[in-house]
Amino acid sequence: MKAQTKTYNLLRKTSTNFLLMSAGLMVFTASALYIYTRDLLNEEIEEELYSQVAFIEENLKKGTKLSPIQPVMDIQRVENLNPETLKDTLIFDPRQNEVELFKELTISKQINNEIYEIKARTLVIESEDLLLGIIISFLSILALAFIILFFINKSYNKRLWLPFFNSLNKLKNFSLESRQNITFDTSNINEFNELNLQLNTLFKKINADYSSLKQFTENVSHESQTPLAIIQAKIENIINENNINDKQYIELTSIQKDIKRLTQLNKHLILLAKIDNDQFSEKASVNFKHLLQNLKNSFDGISNHSIVLNVNENSFVKMNPHLAEILCNNLLSNAIKYSDDEQPIEVAMTDNILTVSNAGNHPIKNPEKIFDRFYKESGLQKSSGLGLAIVKKICALYDYKISYTFENQRHYFSIAFK
Repeated sequence: MKAQTKTYNLLRKTSTNFLLMSAGLMVFTASALYIYTRDLLNEEIEEELYSQVAFIEENLKKGTKLSPIQPVMDIQRVENLNPETLKDTLIFDPRQNEVELFKELTISKQINNEIYEIKARTLVIESEDLLLGIIISFLSILALAFIILFFINKSYNKRLWLPFFNSLNKLKNFSLESRQNITFDTSNINEFNELNLQLNTLFKKINADYSSLKQFTENVSHESQTPLAIIQAKIENIINENNINDKQYIELTSIQKDIKRLTQLNKHLILLAKIDNDQFSEKASVNFKHLLQNLKNSFDGISNHSIVLNVNENSFVKMNPHLAEILCNNLLSNAIKYSDDEQPIEVAMTDNILTVSNAGNHPIKNPEKIFDRFYKESGLQKSSGLGLAIVKKICALYDYKISYTFENQRHYFSIAFK
C-alpha cells in the first residue's frame, strides 16, 4: 500500500521553510564571521608582536637599557642565533594571579656585536573574549532581524495569498443545489487572475450542464407518464376482456407491477427535479399533529402495522404543505416497509424534532449511504430507492438536519426543524 503523503498548511509551510533557511544562513554567516574575525585578530596580534620586537631592537641599538616586563616582554643575551618561533604558551600572570594563555614571538637578533633573544607576548584570552563578543553581538542582531523579517514575511504572504484563500473558501461553500452563481475576485497577481478566470469558465459550464441534466431528467420522466398509463390501461383491458390462462395472468400482473414501479420512479424523479428548480416556494405554518394523524388514518386502512403517535398539539413547522406531507409520508412508508408486523411504528415530535422509529434486528450496514438515491440496504425491490433521498432533499431545501441511529433493536430517523 502506498504511504500517505503528509500535508502541510501553506502559510505554515512557507514560514517553516523561511525559518529553516534563516537558521541555516545564520549558522553559515556566523561560522564565516568567526573564521574571518579570528584570522583577522591573529594577524593583528602577530603585527603587534613584531612591532614590539622592532621597538625593543631599535632601543637596544641606541644603547638604551631595557628591563624585562613579565610576562609581556623578556630580553636575554644568548650565545647563538636561534630560529624565529611563534607559539601559544601558558604563563603565570602576576597581575591576574593565575596562569593565562599567551601568544609568544621569539626572535634572536645580533645587536652591537651581541646576540639577544627577544620574547614578546600578548594575552590571547582577551582576543578570544573580543571574538566571542563580536559573534554574540552579530548573532543577536541577526536573530532580531530574522524575527522581524519572519513576521513581516508572514504578514506579507498572508496578504499575497488572500485571493487564493478567498477562492478556496468559495469552492468549499459551492453547491450545485444552491443554484447560486459563483464569481471569483480579481487580483493584482497574474497567476491568481488566470486561475480565477478558468474557475469562472469551469463553473459556468458546470451550472449549465447541471441545469440541462435536470431539465432532461424532468422532461423524460414527465413525458414517459402518458405512455406508461396507456400501457397500464391496455394490460388491464387484456386481463378483463380476454380469456387468458393462469400463466398469462401471472405474467401480465407481473408486468403491471413493474409498470407501477416505473411510474412511481418517474413521479419521484419529477418531484426531485421540481425541488431542485425551486417550484415549492410557497410556505405555510403546517400543523404536524394533524398531518401525522391524517397519514396514520390512511395507513391504518392499508397496513397491518400499528402506528403510535406522540406529537404535541402545537407542533407547527413553516414549510411547503405538500413537501411536509411527502416528508412524513416517506418516513412512515419506509418504517412500514422495513419493520416487523408485530412491532408498532412510533412517531414522536417534541421541541421541533420529529422522530420516526421502527423495530429492526440489526443496524444498517452503511448508514452514511442510507439517504443516497437508489440505495437499498436489503437488496429487496420493494421501493424505487428514492424515498429517503427525497426526505434528505426536502431537509436540505430548508436547512433541516436529518440523522439516523440504531438503539435497543430499533431504527430511529430524526429531523431537527430548528
